[in-house]
Amino acid sequence: MTQIFAESGEVIPVTVVQAGPEVVTQVKTVETDGYNAVQVGFEDQKPQRVNKPLTGHFAKSGVSPKKHLMEFAVEEGEEYQVGQEITVADFEEGTLVDVTGTSKGKGTQGNIKRHGHHRGPMTHGSKHKRLHGALAGATYPSRVFKGNKSPGRMGRDTVTVQNVRLVKVDAARNLMLIKGAVPGGKGSLVRIRPAIKGQDK
Repeated sequence: MTQIFAESGEVIPVTVVQAGPEVVTQVKTVETDGYNAVQVGFEDQKPQRVNKPLTGHFAKSGVSPKKHLMEFAVEEGEEYQVGQEITVADFEEGTLVDVTGTSKGKGTQGNIKRHGHHRGPMTHGSKHKRLHGALAGATYPSRVFKGNKSPGRMGRDTVTVQNVRLVKVDAARNLMLIKGAVPGGKGSLVRIRPAIKGQDK
C-alpha cells in the first residue's frame, strides 16, 4: 500500500496491483461446456514446470505456458478470441470494482482474537483470563451446539471487498491503484472485476 494526492490535495490510501497483461487461453460456451466463460492466463511459466495435459492445452491455444489460470463468467454474445490480450487499459479510472483474494493466514487462534470475545477477570485468583466461557448447560442441553464459536484456524479465507474505487490506471506499467486495502499479503493473487452491486449509473 501507499498513498497519492488527488488534485484537490486530498490524500488517498491506495493498493498498487500489477494487473496483467493476461491472455485468453480458452473461450467456453453453452454449446461446448454448458456455460459461458473465458479462461485467462497470467505470468509466463517455464515449459519444464508444466505437466503434459496443460502443455497440450496451451499448445492447442497457441499460447505460451502460464503460471496462473482463472475463469471469468461472461454474458452470452460477448466477443473474446483465444490469444487475445487483456490489459489494464480495458478498465476506466474512477469506476468501482470488486476485488477477491485470499486473506492472510493467522494459524490457530483463541476466542478473543478470532471472534472478539471479552477476557475474563485478571485478578483475585482467576484462572479464566483468556479462555472461552461456558459451552453447554449441565442437564440441558448437556451438549455443545454446532457452530459454537471456539478456538481454531483463523484466516486464509476467500474474501471479497466490494465497490472499491479504481483511482488510477497506469497502462504503460500494467498497474492499477485501488482505493483502500485488498485481501491478501504482498505478492498474493487477486481477482478484479467490475462491481456487480454498486456500479455508478
